[in-house]
Amino acid sequence: GTSFPCWNPVLHQAGKSAPLLFCKVEPSPSRWWGMMRASPDGGLTWSEPRRLPDGILGPIKNRPLDLPDGTLLCGSSTEDKGWRVHFEKTPDCGRTWEKTPPINNGRGVGLIQPALLRTGATSVVALMRSTKGRIYAAKSSDDGRTWTAPEPTELPNPNSGIDALTLRDGRHVLVFNPAEKGRGRLSLAVSADAVHWTLVIELENEPGEEFSYPVVTQAGDETIHVTYTWKRKRIKHVVLDAERLRPEKERGSR
Repeated sequence: GTSFPCWNPVLHQAGKSAPLLFCKVEPSPSRWWGMMRASPDGGLTWSEPRRLPDGILGPIKNRPLDLPDGTLLCGSSTEDKGWRVHFEKTPDCGRTWEKTPPINNGRGVGLIQPALLRTGATSVVALMRSTKGRIYAAKSSDDGRTWTAPEPTELPNPNSGIDALTLRDGRHVLVFNPAEKGRGRLSLAVSADAVHWTLVIELENEPGEEFSYPVVTQAGDETIHVTYTWKRKRIKHVVLDAERLRPEKERGSR
């Protein structure tokens, strides 16, 4: 009979499996737990919500990464003993789970909400929101089993959520607030290696307003779709042509 807020929904479909919807439940992120449900018919109807095992939160804000063996690699984080990032895996669409230890101790710099990029056959980069004015990155060479120590990137971050995606052509895109303070700007950057980034589109620029919590995905027709909070009043949806995100000199050669 008690109502609780639900946080950070993550919708994901791995291959031809049923779409999965994850969220967190509880009044405070320091005490929330993970929930999930599945749809047998492409989103028309949904199973009853199921609580994840103790200590498992599921993907905390951004979509999981599909590994070649069908396992979902989820970027997750906790906020009860400092802001700390860890990773969770499920080989069977949420029935069983395993998790890594935190990759940071939550002291000095707080990190949460990793976004995952595929950079090689078994290589993954995690980009993370931080409390230190920069997006931080960590790397894994074994499909997320072990990770390097997080390090700051060249990208500013005003302690605001980000999202990133590896496109089908191998390029990476990142949507973020490109400033150390404030959420009045929102931009999209492109990278070939997930290390060096070029800002290509400014989605919003209105100082004093808020544009935040982006989600980016690629549709079957190759278009890129970005949604985000618009001034805390609406959700805005932007559709982009992936080919036009290339430098002009490259467009005619493909």
